Amino acid sequence: MNNESPQDLRTRTSDYALRIIRMYVSLPKTTEAQVIGKQVLRSGTSVGAHYREGYRAKSDADIVNKFETALQELDETDYWLGLLVKADIVSANNLESLLRETNELLAIFTTIVTKIKKRMNKK
Repeated sequence: MNNESPQDLRTRTSDYALRIIRMYVSLPKTTEAQVIGKQVLRSGTSVGAHYREGYRAKSDADIVNKFETALQELDETDYWLGLLVKADIVSANNLESLLRETNELLAIFTTIVTKIKKRMNKK
């Protein structure tokens, strides 16, 4: 699993959700910040849940389905985080680490899905 053990990825996605929550809480209370923030909150906190569902899946196809959903949520989170920066709601420096983690998780889940699909195609 791309040098990540299941427990590491479970912890990492949970920590990611907590970071998203903390970021949301720190946002300004303006309407636009709160609307975008709620989108980030929803998509960013769902990644770990989809990982856990995929980890418990009964088939490779089900794992791929759950992990591809996690990928969609990560991509959406990346979009909303970028929008917070572009709208000058949060500075790029303040979100740099969270954006980096988003992209690292995207890479990890992409690698996992690609490997499972290759294995499925060999059967």
